[in-house]
Amino acid sequence: MTTGTFHEEEALGKAYDARLMRRLLRYVKPYGWTVLLAILLLILGSATQVVGPWLTQIAIDEALPAGDAHRLGVLALAYVLTVLLGFGFEYGQSLLTTWLGQSVMYDLRMQIFAKLQRLDLRFYDRNPVGRLMTRVTNDVETLNELFSSGVVTVFGDVFTLVFIVAAMLRMDWKLAMVTFSVLPLVFLAVFLFRARIRDAYRDIRVRLARMNAFLHERITGVRVVQLFNREDADSRRMAELNQDHLDAHLRSITYYALFFPVIEFFTALAVALIIWYGGIQVLGGGVTVGVVAAFLQYARRFFRPIQDLSEKYNLLQGAMASSERVFRLLDEEIQVVDPAEPRQLPRNVRGEIEFRGVWFAYGRTAEGAPDWVLRDVSFRVSGGEKVAVVGHTGAGKTTLVNLLTRFYDPQKGEILLDGVPVRDLRLDDLRNRVGLVLQDVFLFSEDIEYNIRLGSPEIGADRVRDAAERVGAAPFIERLPRRYEQPLGERGSSLSVGERQLVSFARALAFDPEILILDEATSSVDSELEERIEAATDELMKGRTSLVIAHRLSTVQHADRILVMHHGELREEGTHAELLAEGGLYSRLHELQFAGPVG
Repeated sequence: MTTGTFHEEEALGKAYDARLMRRLLRYVKPYGWTVLLAILLLILGSATQVVGPWLTQIAIDEALPAGDAHRLGVLALAYVLTVLLGFGFEYGQSLLTTWLGQSVMYDLRMQIFAKLQRLDLRFYDRNPVGRLMTRVTNDVETLNELFSSGVVTVFGDVFTLVFIVAAMLRMDWKLAMVTFSVLPLVFLAVFLFRARIRDAYRDIRVRLARMNAFLHERITGVRVVQLFNREDADSRRMAELNQDHLDAHLRSITYYALFFPVIEFFTALAVALIIWYGGIQVLGGGVTVGVVAAFLQYARRFFRPIQDLSEKYNLLQGAMASSERVFRLLDEEIQVVDPAEPRQLPRNVRGEIEFRGVWFAYGRTAEGAPDWVLRDVSFRVSGGEKVAVVGHTGAGKTTLVNLLTRFYDPQKGEILLDGVPVRDLRLDDLRNRVGLVLQDVFLFSEDIEYNIRLGSPEIGADRVRDAAERVGAAPFIERLPRRYEQPLGERGSSLSVGERQLVSFARALAFDPEILILDEATSSVDSELEERIEAATDELMKGRTSLVIAHRLSTVQHADRILVMHHGELREEGTHAELLAEGGLYSRLHELQFAGPVG
């Protein structure tokens, strides 16, 4: 990673943030009775921790001196039952807290997914997919651990400590004070451990983020890696990143490996003090042997919750960082939204499109001014008209489509559909009227039928097959082993580029839109497929408003009208013959594509 590069995974924030915790606890609110029952089981389980040593004290101080074998049997049976009850309570609360964590995780993931479905493309322009996947998976899983192993179970540790302290003070406060004398050393060890493990935890997160980013890029760009023989170099870089991640984990493990023996040492020190001071008191008649035996058991049980609480601090810290990132995503403002009072389109949409003085910029220049992609663009497309848009790369052709479908909103001007500004329409209503076929076809790893109808209950099997036949996709589909039920690989990798394009045409046709947009839709297919697609789309475009964006002028010569874009401005407009006769930009583009080699 270059010096100065910052991953948001590096920001741990505060170990505890009351505002974030209050918001997290809202997700627990629907499961209030489950939480209360889990806390009740934890309290009962904590209470069983006190009973065993108390029974031991009675057995040694009362039953043994009296030679009461029956009472010894009852006390032994009670001791076993107490342990079994503790197991039962722990089992019940583990089930409840795990179910609680999974339920909260389910709710959070569904909320995040719903948010991601509605966020506009401007958000995705600045957020890589790998980071968003981390939000849905790793960060939500961290919060699951907080709810299943932290928020509720911390009550068990606290109550266990309270009950044991109360029992020890009640039994013999002097011996209790001797036991507690090692606590300052324990708190010092916990404080030092907490600081070290916090740094180690941050290092693990940073190195994991680096490794994930590297893996995502190299797997996505594996063709480039193999083409330029970068396998060995990338393997060495991956080894470095992996080693850094391993070293960070080993540091964390080292701290834990030191911390637990240190706590065990202090536990043993407390036991030694109990044996020393308690033994002196027994010899002097100050306490009984049973009390000392009970204190030895209490000491073991007293330090275990302290260990658990120190570990839960690390869990809490990770949960705070994850919750901050998750809530930052959930709080992201959606720029393109439905209007407060949407207008309705008529049932029979004519498909008239009008751009009125549209200005648009994706971002800003270094000086802070808008970096205009479109500049004062105005044109009108009549219902049923076939209009082509041509121009050099970066002229603003695809941006017209993005604005018409409201993936973005223009900074100035307005766009109208049948005389109604698209900003005044519900997004669903607008996009239901538009069919879009892109150059880079996206297919899901489902079967072909799903990829044509996208799970829509309104599109039946007959309509799917009819659409496939009309665009010429049926012949290759019928040759597949399972035909329309043939599963496709990721992004349709089991199909050729041309076949994927035909499936996307069938998809657009099956939804039967009033407006059809083809964005470089035939640039990735060979001449034979292009002829088949052209034949199908010519029939499809009859009586339907069509906007065809193309680099190859051969595909747009028969359009009713051609718009020529240049540096974000509409420079020329007319038919193929008219534009050639003008001898302007279109004529020069035509010469570049169709002129023979010089010399």
